[in-house]
Formats: sequence, C-alpha cells, structure tokens
Amino acid sequence: MAIGDMKTLQDIKNLNDYLSERSYIEGWQPSQADVAVFESLETVPAIGNVHVLRWYNHIKSYDHKHLPGEKSLTVFQDHTITIDSVTQVDDDIDLFGSDDEEDVEAIKIREERLKAYSEKKSKKPALIAKSNILIDVKPWDDQTNMDDIEKSVRSIKMNGLVWGVSKLVPIGYGIKKLQIICVVEDEKVSVDELLEQIEDFDLVQSTDIAAFNKI
Repeated sequence: MAIGDMKTLQDIKNLNDYLSERSYIEGWQPSQADVAVFESLETVPAIGNVHVLRWYNHIKSYDHKHLPGEKSLTVFQDHTITIDSVTQVDDDIDLFGSDDEEDVEAIKIREERLKAYSEKKSKKPALIAKSNILIDVKPWDDQTNMDDIEKSVRSIKMNGLVWGVSKLVPIGYGIKKLQIICVVEDEKVSVDELLEQIEDFDLVQSTDIAAFNKI
C-alpha cells in the first residue's frame, strides 16, 4: 500500500498499524506529508482504527497551510508499508526516522521528574500526632492552696509536653478544682504516666480527664 493512497479498508488498516508506533507520517512534527495523507482519506477513520483516528483528529486541529514541508504524494508512493514492518525501496533514505531517540529522551525526563518528586516528598516533614487534653485536678479540701497545686502541676516537664491555660472551677462546699490544658505529642508522652505524676503530689486528691481531642 502506498502512503497517500487511502482507497481501501486494508490501506487504512495498514496505515493504522504504521501509526501505532509513530505520531506523524514523517519525523517528529506535523508536516505537509501529514496533510497529503489526511486529504487522501475520503471519510473520517472508523473508531476501530484508533491510531489513524488519533492522528486524523490531531492533524485536523492544525492550520494546514502553515505546516512545513511540501505536499506531494509522489514522495511517498515510492515507499511501501506492510502490516508487520516498514519496507523502503531506497535503503539509504529513512523518511520516517526512528523512535529510539525520542523514547530515550522521554524516559530520561520521566525518571528525572520521578526523582525530583521523591526527593521533595522525602524532605516533607512527617505529621506529628498530638492531643489536646483538659485535666481536672482536685484537692483534698477547701483549705488546700490551689496556687501551690498549679505550680506543682506545671513543674512536670516531659519531652513533647506543653502546658496551656488554667482556671479554678467550684465543685461544692467551698472546694475548687484546677482545670488545666496541655498539649502532648502522642508518641512521646504517656497520659497515664502524666496523671500518675500529678497524683503523686501530696496536695492532690485525684485527677480526671475532662476532655481529650486529637489535633
């Protein structure tokens, strides 16, 4: 089948096989060679010829008058295409070029982008799981100095522990409890251990968790 002579279904099938490994009739950009073959097609290629249809719609999107090269079917009629391979009459002339260089360059670009993405992802800081906890600290009686209780609680230092605001809340019979907020890093701070340390103070009768939220 001569390129440009699109008169039979077999011709179009052969062209479809040819374009399965190429983007254009010649070289690496659209040219008048594509226009010549495009105009030789009598109808829009059937959906079954996916490569021809892709090429057809692509070439259709261009302004044909401004594509480079010369529109001459005779240039192609001396070169035949078989279903399995491209056979040229003149072995010294390669009108269609090779995809090897393009494929190597495409692979190189893709690998560079993947490498850059991996490096960027590896530099991204890992998300640290934290919790916001509201702790109730109860004294033994109404004679307990609540300022001393708060100072004792805040004296507890742990890696990953940050104390926040606090307030006194009446609980009856003139007794007030200390409510204090802290933020902890989940992997570094054991909440049970923290409560145990607070309850070890002589002024503290008990502790409770009033609120626990992941942040």
